[in-house]
Formats: sequence, structure tokens, C-alpha cells
Amino acid sequence: MVKTHNLGFPRIGAKRELKFALEAFWHSKTDADALAQSAAALRRRHWQQQADLDWVPVGDFSLYDQVLDMSQTLGHLPTRATAHGGSELDRYFRVARGRSAEDSDCQGVHAAEMTKWFDTNYHYIVPEFTADIEFDLNPERLLDQLAEARQQQVAAKPVLIGPVTYLWLGKTKDASNRLDLLPRLLPVYAELLHALARAGVDWVQIDEPILVTELDADWQHALRHTYHELKTSGVKLLLTTYFGQLRDNLQLACELPVAGVHLDAINARNEVAQLVDWLPSHKVLSLGVIDGRNIWKSDLVTTLDWLEPIHAKLGDRLWIAPSCSLLHVPVDLDSETELDSEVRTWLAFALQKLDELRTLARALNGGRDVVSSTLDANRAALVSRRQSTRVHNPAIAAATDGVSEQLGERLSPYAQRAVAQSERLALPLFPTTTIGSFPQTSEIRQARRQARSGKLDPGEYETQMQREIERAVRAQETLGLDVLVHGEAERNDMVEYFGEQLDGFAFSRFGWVQSYGSRCVKPPILYGDVSRPRPMTVDWIRYAQSLTDRPVKGMLTGPVTILNWSFVRDDQARSTTCYQLALAIREEVLDLERAGVGIIQIDEAALREGLPLRRAQWREYLHWAIEAFRIAANGVADTTQIHTHMCYSEFNDIMEAIAAMDADVITIETSRSDMELLGAFEDFDYPNQIGPGVYDIHSPNVPSEAQMVELMRTAAQRIPPERLWVNPDCGLKTRRWHEVTAALQNMVSAAQTLRRGFEGQDFSRTAGTDGR
Repeated sequence: MVKTHNLGFPRIGAKRELKFALEAFWHSKTDADALAQSAAALRRRHWQQQADLDWVPVGDFSLYDQVLDMSQTLGHLPTRATAHGGSELDRYFRVARGRSAEDSDCQGVHAAEMTKWFDTNYHYIVPEFTADIEFDLNPERLLDQLAEARQQQVAAKPVLIGPVTYLWLGKTKDASNRLDLLPRLLPVYAELLHALARAGVDWVQIDEPILVTELDADWQHALRHTYHELKTSGVKLLLTTYFGQLRDNLQLACELPVAGVHLDAINARNEVAQLVDWLPSHKVLSLGVIDGRNIWKSDLVTTLDWLEPIHAKLGDRLWIAPSCSLLHVPVDLDSETELDSEVRTWLAFALQKLDELRTLARALNGGRDVVSSTLDANRAALVSRRQSTRVHNPAIAAATDGVSEQLGERLSPYAQRAVAQSERLALPLFPTTTIGSFPQTSEIRQARRQARSGKLDPGEYETQMQREIERAVRAQETLGLDVLVHGEAERNDMVEYFGEQLDGFAFSRFGWVQSYGSRCVKPPILYGDVSRPRPMTVDWIRYAQSLTDRPVKGMLTGPVTILNWSFVRDDQARSTTCYQLALAIREEVLDLERAGVGIIQIDEAALREGLPLRRAQWREYLHWAIEAFRIAANGVADTTQIHTHMCYSEFNDIMEAIAAMDADVITIETSRSDMELLGAFEDFDYPNQIGPGVYDIHSPNVPSEAQMVELMRTAAQRIPPERLWVNPDCGLKTRRWHEVTAALQNMVSAAQTLRRGFEGQDFSRTAGTDGR
């Protein structure tokens, strides 16, 4: 009999219950007991929804991040977060958010760095290592959740991040070698596994997704050593990989002394047969046969066609599961009563994906006849999608076929454009700006809800949004910012807002997925060919510019980010869809320019996360991704300044591609990394202007003027001052007005201090003289 299991479940809740519980706690509206009760209620519900699986994940639930949970379990939180005392929960959130929720004396504790989880839009808290750190097991969180699951009669399978992946995910603060820590780390993992064995655990899912990346001999040896050390732990280990192919690590995965191996059969379908042949006969093979990262219905009949022979060969040794944790998809399609009815029949969210898994298991164990009606309905939905005239538009296909590199060329090299822009904009040294959004207040959200429900007519909604835009503009003028934004009050999300105005998209109401902590996003559903029927932002930006003599940026989301932050159709190449998006955004850019907008920001926050996990595949992706950005951005005159923004990414290994974007100004996240990321731009001799973030907007901390001055002086040692901007790390929509006002006031003061410090030096805003 084939066995079913799941690798992880969306923790936020079908209606974002975790988000609201966390934020109520952070704002001191509830206490730690109330937060714990809300979390326990979510776990009970999620386990109940998975109860009929043969194995149910336990420990996948987290109050903030599963990597931070692993750090806590290993007794490895930064000293700055633990030195001030407080509760364990308080110390946990100090690492995640940068200050204590209870202690007023911890304002100076800065949050840990955050970055993308492999090639997803989920962000994890980066473990911090030094050569002298020690680990100390703290298993209570996991053991408590295990006890809860047992009370619910759940067949519990604890989930751990594997020790080698844990080291790989972290960063050293003293240039030491992370792998040198393995001898100290493994005894703690062994102790944890023994504790689980004593608690009666049979199987443990131990995630080593680095096996789908390119590993050198040292990391491969570390994996061999690790699992030889852990093989006597008293539990059965399911070595779990996801997000890609094993390739040159396939033999290694087969040979490691574990009880089973999980393969992402969505991304590594071509490796299944080899794994079946190579895996020793005493090991379980778990196949991820349901896509855990996209929301399209599975082709159940086709899956059964290739899965049935494997089941016949392996019998009880075959387990089936989603390809990865379902963290990356919304919870329940049944909640989507307002979703386009035709598109809805093509989709499956987390609960529906588990239903698909159950259908496959029933067919394998009892024959297709026992699920014939379900298979017929699945087949009909797939045919409907394939034949729908809403999916394919010949005119858009023709326009995409006509895309050429010439569309992405600026009229002049950067050095010439910089002179023209300087003359037009007349900005000071260290110009100040923000990334785009200002706080999304309860009044803004209420107006949006009322407009959606029809309680607020379009005219009144526009008037309210204009009042909010004026508030943002006046606040920026009062603060003394040099380049303003309109605040994006009218936007629900930087991707969804544009998708709502483009053909080819559909939208859920409850399709939330976690980005980090309590931050959730609702990705648009990109089901068909993309086009722009009308201007999307021009009227709002034109209104904002009418309120002030200072330049107001036009704010757009770039084609690559819209692609990577959407649930994208899987019936054509992603590059084709991206070019369609690029042509649509290009039309908007040109309309903004015709409206007199002199600075246009096209955010590509998700450029890096689209990178394949193996470097050998990077060149192809970067070629079409950068070309798509250039097509969107580069139809403008020399006097129009193009900005782009990227957040929480490493740039060292893609600097050539970033330079090829040819944006006049790039703003990046650097505050959590102490300007470390600027080293890549310095080493590359990046020729254009840069705004390194000096204000971590993901933390409630208000940075001081002195802190920001210090960060910018560090930046000026790497990048010529005449090419530096001063700005926050990211948009300000998640912060509150009093936090934003105080932080931006300090930021403007910091810029003024910097200008006085560099007074008398011959700088201009015409940075870059090498002709690039």
C-alpha cells in the first residue's frame, strides 16, 4: 500500500489568523498566553485537515520562521538578543524584529539579516556564525508540539532542517569556515533525535534542500559525515530534498545511511527512474507528485500513468507527497466564492492538493475505478483550460514574437544621460527619497474594502485616495525629502495592483501566502496572455505632482517581479510570459513620461529569486529577465531618470547582469547587513548611482541620525559620494506613521550632516565618466 504524507502546511491560517494574532501581541493588545492559544488552535485545525494522511508533519508550524525556530532549538540565537534577559519568546522576536516587545531597554537590538529561501518569495532569518560559537539543545518547542499532535491522535512526523543545510543557510561574521562548526553541531542534532526517539517518534523528516544545488567536495563530504554520525539516532530519517533536481548529488543521496529519500518529482521528473533503480531495497522512496509551489490542478491521469509502474515495483516502499512544503500556496480554494468561476475550476490550493494526493493514493491502492468520477472531473477541468479562448490571444503572441534587443537600448550611454538628468533635476549631494509606499492605515484599508463591496462609489473612493496622497506629499515636503513619492495609498499590493489592471490575470480574495513573519502577500493568478488595456498609474502620479514643485517618482513594478510574485501559467515558457509583461509595463512607462514625470522607478525586487538553483542555468534566465526589464524601461529620453529597487538579495555573483539593466539609480537593502552588500558594487566598479538602504523598515526600531550617518560613511568608502542616494531599505506600508516620521526625519538630518561633511569637495550628480 502506498503511503501519503505532507512536508509542511501553510501556517498563517486560511484567513491570516496567525498574522492578526502576532500583530495584536506585538502592539501589546494581547499577551503571550493569548498568542500561544491562537497558535495552538491553528495547529489543531491544520492537523485535523491532514489527519487521514499516513504521516503528518509536526514542527513545521512557526510563529515567525522555521530557520529561526531551528536556531532557537539549537540554542543559537545572537548574543545581542539574549543578553538583555526577558522571556524566551521575547528573545526570539528580538532576533526577528529587532527589539523587545516587553523591555524598553532593548531599543538598540537590531534584527538579524533576512534573505530569500532558495528561489521562493519566502524570507528566512539568516543564522549568524563565528568561529567560537557553541550550540546547546533547546527541544521544548518541538517536543511540546509533538505532545499536542499525539493528543489529537495524529501520526506525527517531526520536521527538522538538516544540519548541513542549516550551516549552508547561515553567514559567518568573522570570515571563519561554517563547516568547521559541524563537529560541534552534530552532537546537538544527535541529542535531539535521541530525545524524539525517547518520545516514541518513528520517522523524522530531515530537510537537506542544498542537495539540489551545486555542492563542492567539502559540502558533499559534510553530508556523508553527518548522516554516518546520525545513523544510530534511534529514529528513521527521511532525507528530504525539494525545489530542483539532484543531478550530480543523486548518487550521494542514494548512498547516505538514511531510511528514505524524498525527491521533488515535479522539478526532477527525469530523475525518478534512476532513483528507483539506484535506491537500496531497504529504503523508502518518497515522490513529490503534487506541485507544492503553484496553484494549477494536477494532471492526475498522466501522473498515474507513470506512477503505477513504480508502485508495482516498490509496493510499500513508495510514499507520495507534495513536491515541497505547502507553505508556498494558499490554504483553501473553497473560500474563493468570488473568484472567476471558469478560472476557479483550473485551480487547487493546499487542501485541494491534499485531496489530489488522496485520489492518487486511492487509485494506486484500489485501482482507478474507485476514483473514476474524480479523474473524469479532473480531466474535464484540464481540457477546459487548454481550450479556453481567454488563455491565448493571437495579437499578443504576435507582439511578443516581434520583441528584439533594440527595444531595450537607451538613446545614450549612462555618462551622457547623467549630465542631462542632473541639469533637469538639480538634486543635491546625497539626495533623499523613499522606496514608494507609505503606511497603509486602517482608514485606507477600510476605504478599499468599502469600494470593493460597493458601499463607496468610485468618485468618493478617488477623493479619499487623493486626500491620502496629499497627506503623504505634504509630510515628505515637511520632512525635507528631495524626491517624493505619492505613497501608493490606492494600491493593495505592488504586484496585485498591476495584475488587476492587466488582461490575463485573475484574483483570489483569501489566497494569502507568507512572505516573512506576519507579512503575507496574495499573488495574482496569471492564467493567460498579458496586455494593458489602459493606463494604470498615470492619473495618480499626475495628481501627486500637481501638489508640489519637487519631483515625484512614477512607481511601477517590473515585469520580472510581477512574474516571480505571481502564480504563473505553466503552459508556456516563463520567458514568453515575461516579455508580454515587459511590453505592457513599457506602455505605462512611456505614458508616464508623456505626462511629464521625470523619474520613474521600476521595482525588480524579485529578480534574484527567479535564478535557477544551479549556476549552470543562470545565464539563460538572466538573459531573458534582464532583456525584459530593459524593454520595459529603456524607451525613454535621456532626461528621464530610471530607478529600480531590489530587496534582500545577494548581488556578488550577478553584478554583470545588474549592470546590464542600465538603470540610472538602483536602491538596495543594506542596513541589516551593515553595508556588506555594497562590496559587490565596489568590486565590480558599478558605474551608475546607488541608494543603499539605511533604515530597516521590517523592524519597528527607529534608527538614529548617527546610525544612518555611520552607515552612509561606510558606503562612501566603497562608492563615490556623488553616486550615493539616501533612502530606506524598502517600502513603508507595513509601518505606522509615527515610526515613519521619526525615522525619515533622522534620515533627512543624516543626509544634511553628510553634505556638510563633504562640503567644499567638487561633486556633481553627473556620476560616471567611463561611457557605460
